Amino acid sequence: MPDTLTNAALFVAALPYSQALGMALETVAEGFAVLTMPYDTRLIGDRETGVIHGGAVSALMDTAASVAVLSHPAAGGATATLNLRIDYMRPATPGQSLRARAECHHVTRSVAFIRAVATDDDESRPVAMATGAFTVGAA
Repeated sequence: MPDTLTNAALFVAALPYSQALGMALETVAEGFAVLTMPYDTRLIGDRETGVIHGGAVSALMDTAASVAVLSHPAAGGATATLNLRIDYMRPATPGQSLRARAECHHVTRSVAFIRAVATDDDESRPVAMATGAFTVGAA
């Protein structure tokens, strides 16, 4: 697992937008990843409420899903998002970090399927949920 963790951390670190958003890899296992993103006033989408913009939430979920695919033993060494459906359940609580948990639950010869959830401190009430498809193959 150390190679998977190292590779996943390098992947996240290599993405300029993940660095700009402050994303950090928290956990990675075979077909599973957890990324966090701290609250940052630069990411506010509504100045009146202080709620983080949905685009930052979707970027976090997409990146967590990519890491989940890359860490799946059947997926190969490269991936790209084919589609990602995100359902926003509620606004993230201003001032709280976000966490995205993603699982790659099925892999075919050319497509991996994921599901993900984003939460703030209240993990019993998701901020957003996602399903998607990603390419798989050799790097």
